Amino acid sequence: MDQRDCFGSELAAMLARGERQGRPHVEVNAGELHRLVGGYPNAGQHRMPMCCEAMLTERREGDEIVFQPEHQSGAALTIRYRLPRRTS
Repeated sequence: MDQRDCFGSELAAMLARGERQGRPHVEVNAGELHRLVGGYPNAGQHRMPMCCEAMLTERREGDEIVFQPEHQSGAALTIRYRLPRRTS
């Protein structure tokens, strides 16, 4: 599994846990997600652009970008994903 798939898989697991808990939303921060997957903050191994891409790709109608760094991606990127997830 490549790094991009790891971010997407961990994000999906976070959203699924939130749904099982009956939460109305899950707020995900890129720095925290990257730490869970590994390789961050080690400057030589981090893949923050891939992490942010996975988060932005998962966005659906009703999700909210709580904070987006000036350059579109970075550890501070935070998205509130509304639950339950919809496919459209």
